[in-house]
Amino acid sequence: MMNELKSLFENNRLWADDMKAQDPEFFAKLSAQQAPEYLWIGCSDSRVPANQIVGLMPGEVFVHRNVANMVLHTDFNCLTVLQYAVDVLRVKHVLVVGHYGCGGVKAAYENADNGMIDNWLRNIKDVQHIHSEQLAAEPDEEASCNLLVELNVRHQVAHVCHTTIVQNAWARGQALSVHGWVYSLNDGLLKDLDCTIDSSAGVEQAYRISSGY
Repeated sequence: MMNELKSLFENNRLWADDMKAQDPEFFAKLSAQQAPEYLWIGCSDSRVPANQIVGLMPGEVFVHRNVANMVLHTDFNCLTVLQYAVDVLRVKHVLVVGHYGCGGVKAAYENADNGMIDNWLRNIKDVQHIHSEQLAAEPDEEASCNLLVELNVRHQVAHVCHTTIVQNAWARGQALSVHGWVYSLNDGLLKDLDCTIDSSAGVEQAYRISSGY
């Protein structure tokens, strides 16, 4: 076990040496500040590394990850990350990124008893229920799960936009867009779901707030 951990430290040294070879000032600049333009809200799945997928360096993407890339109004961890990214870092883009083959989505779809996590996955069950007819029209379970992945991303994009954090940013004139993407483990490519929202005009009336700005 310790040998396995030792290899991680060795890999870390190799990586740090490589980064300094490319740019001797890299870590000095990185430690001085972070100024990312993107907040990535993705799944905890180890096969979906945010920076590498979009070819960006450390310091260029602010990241929040949880099972099935969800944004819930009761999740203060996620909301705290969102507020810091929007209000302090002033990111320009929030990227909600799901992925095909998501274990969380599949677990919700299959109705199995998975223990405590089912309480978290209940939010995906709500998406499944709302779109039950559309999902039932798919030719097989894999296609249905893939569609549920996409539908879940769309709903989470809406949830981001329902927050006071994002709506207040828009009210004070801050440039901020919220996007929904899906990543494919099969070919490593991203798919834009074309559900970008960049103003309160894209938010359903029931979820709009009267901002003090």
